[in-house]
Amino acid sequence: MKTLTLAAIAALLPVAALAHDGMHINDAYVRSTNPQVGAVFLQLENHRQVPCTLHSVTTEAAERAELHTHLEEDGVMKMGRIDGGIPVEPGQTHDLARGGDHIMLLGLTDPLTDGDSLTLTLDFGDCGTEEAEAVVDNQRSPEDAAAASEADPHAGH
Repeated sequence: MKTLTLAAIAALLPVAALAHDGMHINDAYVRSTNPQVGAVFLQLENHRQVPCTLHSVTTEAAERAELHTHLEEDGVMKMGRIDGGIPVEPGQTHDLARGGDHIMLLGLTDPLTDGDSLTLTLDFGDCGTEEAEAVVDNQRSPEDAAAASEADPHAGH
């Protein structure tokens, strides 16, 4: 019996190791600013040994998804597309947060209702793709999002 238990544990070790490799998507949520546009916020966490760059995002919830950021131009904050993707170094995180980098959903196929969720496919190029579920939370404050990310940095695993 002891040998069987040890064999079972040994067989599962490679699976446990894989569970922590790759890119992790933490605390994904989406807000809708109007019936045609939404924004996704989340944390990217790189568990690989190489840098990974988020190049694009797709979802059936919108006609297109774009990587955006806020930039100050002549003393005015403006939103613009990110060219070249969002890099995440090995062992590091990158927050896509309100007032900074985020994913814009343009041409929503349905209204985003609180509590609903949508599936996102994040393309990291040579680092592969990852799917994530983003919950619609139009009531979440920026402070709530930061607190959730800090309270459980492994919530998306």
